Amino acid sequence: MSIPWSKMAQNTPSSVVRDMLQAAQAPGMISLAGGLPAQTSFPLEAIRVAYEKVFMSGAAALQYAETEGYRPLRAKIAERLESKGIPTSPDHMLLTTGSQQSIDLVCRILLNPGDRVLVESPTYLAALQVIHSYQAESHGVACDDHGMLPESLEEQLQLHRPKLVYINPTFSNPTGKVWSRERRQQAVDLCRKYGVLILEDDPYGEIRFNPEQLDVPALAELDAVSYDGPSNVIYTSTFSKTVAPGLRTGWILAAPDIVKMAARAKQGADLHSSSIDQRALHALLESFDLDAHIRHISEDYEQRMKTLTTLMAAKSWEGISWNSPQGGMFLWLQLPEGMLASNLFTYGIQEKVCIVPGDSFYAGTPELNRMRINFTHTDPELLPEAVERMDRAIQRWHASLTSDSVVTL
Repeated sequence: MSIPWSKMAQNTPSSVVRDMLQAAQAPGMISLAGGLPAQTSFPLEAIRVAYEKVFMSGAAALQYAETEGYRPLRAKIAERLESKGIPTSPDHMLLTTGSQQSIDLVCRILLNPGDRVLVESPTYLAALQVIHSYQAESHGVACDDHGMLPESLEEQLQLHRPKLVYINPTFSNPTGKVWSRERRQQAVDLCRKYGVLILEDDPYGEIRFNPEQLDVPALAELDAVSYDGPSNVIYTSTFSKTVAPGLRTGWILAAPDIVKMAARAKQGADLHSSSIDQRALHALLESFDLDAHIRHISEDYEQRMKTLTTLMAAKSWEGISWNSPQGGMFLWLQLPEGMLASNLFTYGIQEKVCIVPGDSFYAGTPELNRMRINFTHTDPELLPEAVERMDRAIQRWHASLTSDSVVTL
């Protein structure tokens, strides 16, 4: 039979992330593709003890709970945010099934078909997927190493009159870049000027390699300090990168009216996120030094990044360059002009190494010679072999230039 798909279903493209993860599961594949944390970083024993405490507390942990989430956990998150300069309270917060649901809920309550959203160029591809699923338009704002160019942002604000500006300003996915303090303030001021909300997505912000050298407050903090009244910034983050993604716990921090409307939307989606996981996270935070844990994984990830980039630099690939991130989980590669990242991806799969072409991260015309590499998930002992396989894929590409072979994408 012919299934009468909804407009939303028709406007939801296949997830590149899902497709890449499927490719990464092939036998013998080394994946540098997904945005996965290191499994060795998960505080397994501490989480086990936290769940034991929850089960010992009685059956209430298995009951339905309030949509906004377990209040003691919201209070604990609020304490952490306050310590980082972001003013909040549990009443301004909604717990979600990861920050991906936060993006979806914000888009659900704000966007109508034909509405416009400004994004970085490039930006998080799953955010683009959500925006387009609501039949809204996404428009890229020009960026450099310090964030959105203010003149480009203002031009796009005037041209498109967007409902929302979506940003991932701290160790962004896919580029690993971090916005400067000045660019953050300029974005806050411009969006206030034009009456446009900002959705600040911050899953990686705490994974800082040299935190004492990096003074980059959240836009949510700058907005609160600069202006009176309800925040113009909707802030979302998650425990997925700092504790474990399987707990699927994130949060939205926003003005009360936005939190209230997002809670209504969430009731229609899943009533509430897992209450037992929220209680376990609260128990964990009561007895576990999360800040020390984050320092530990940040040091580990920095070493992994340095190992990978040292191995790549030793290959002296002509015309291939990459950034040196100060935190987060990603490298952003620039290939020579004419080297299609999609072709290199295909050759990589043939050599059993998976990396992500960059074209899916753009709202408009993509740069076809960009690639994203994740340095946090692969076992460090496998990194030399991963680079050898990348090298063979690059050699295949060079060989294709002098042969009649055709690359099948």
